[in-house]
Amino acid sequence: MDTTTTNTDPAPSSCKTSFLETCFNGINALSGVGLLSIPYALSQGGWLSLIVFMTIAVICFYTGILLQRCIDSSSHVNTYPDIGAHAFGRRGRVVVATFMYLELYLVAIDFLILEGDNLHKLFPAASYRLGALRVSGKDAFVLAATLLVLPTTWFSSLNVLAYVAAGGALASVLLIAAVLWVGVFDGVGFRETGRLVHWDSMPSAMSLYSFCFSGHAVFPMIYTGMKDRKRFPMVLSICFTLSTLSYGLMGILGYLMYGDTLKSQITLNLPSASVAAKLAIYTTLVNPLAKYALVVAPVAEAAEGTLGVGKSAPLRALVRTVLVVGTAVVALAVPFFADVVGLTGALLSCTATMLLPCLCYLKVRSKIGSARGMGLETAACLAIVAIGSAVAGLGTYSSVKQIVRKL
Repeated sequence: MDTTTTNTDPAPSSCKTSFLETCFNGINALSGVGLLSIPYALSQGGWLSLIVFMTIAVICFYTGILLQRCIDSSSHVNTYPDIGAHAFGRRGRVVVATFMYLELYLVAIDFLILEGDNLHKLFPAASYRLGALRVSGKDAFVLAATLLVLPTTWFSSLNVLAYVAAGGALASVLLIAAVLWVGVFDGVGFRETGRLVHWDSMPSAMSLYSFCFSGHAVFPMIYTGMKDRKRFPMVLSICFTLSTLSYGLMGILGYLMYGDTLKSQITLNLPSASVAAKLAIYTTLVNPLAKYALVVAPVAEAAEGTLGVGKSAPLRALVRTVLVVGTAVVALAVPFFADVVGLTGALLSCTATMLLPCLCYLKVRSKIGSARGMGLETAACLAIVAIGSAVAGLGTYSSVKQIVRKL
């Protein structure tokens, strides 16, 4: 795909989102599938890894602000690939677009795998027919989830997606409440002490923490879709605060409940007979369904811009349908949730949330001759680049090693 032809036309004012709608979209971009894996991430790193978790949260908030500054530096910049092009020319656009779209596409695939895993736990014997073909097991639920998310991807307006996003935010709250109920009232308790630190598996923890805050690919679209752009820092601070608190609470609850026996998704640890556990799984299913459209939207807009079909509603729907079908095919062929999430977090999310925002901002600032806190900002950006490189390198090595071991 020629990423140089991405549609960068700003949305008309009638499609702009309010402050509350933007908050819903931002929270939905950050909070979701990571809630399921955060207890496992904590078990991989130990209690001290919470320091790493908080550090990554602060870094990702700051780099989100850097993306806003890059967009504000030119009226021609509206998307993440535009930022890369503004900083480094055509090569910058290609690099940013490659990491961004690949990350988003893998996340969408992860959503479908997640749906299949959890629905199969609820209904292990379920099956149905598609013509002469009988579909059963996880494959049946992956296909069913694909059909459910498909209509939500046909909406291109962010204020419509905001109502879908509100459902995702509510699902996150219900998921935490259900897990808490299992711990308090269903006999599981909070008796596990865990370990202070696991140095050997710390790279895995860092990769999963990075995945939790991988909303940067859609931040430019959310920012340019606001009615009042000046309030974006406030939106970002609210979204990161609420997401960090929800992630932290879920991680601590899960680790106290199951300790080092945690699986890659906490719903897989919950007792099958518990009503609250079933509620947790059902709400888990809602979150990816609500978030899928927001994640796929930038990829779809890029494809529509490349093909020149942005003004044709039927052709836009066709492009988005093809993209959704593609995620389903990959989810059926490579159903390895934990390993794919770890690799996505280390190689792609870390690059998109830490490395690229800092490198692009430093380049853009040098081009426009800004003297805004140059010494301190430069030091902060270089430190983030160093931290991000370490997380990406160690996390990618660890994830690939585990994948190879399981093959």
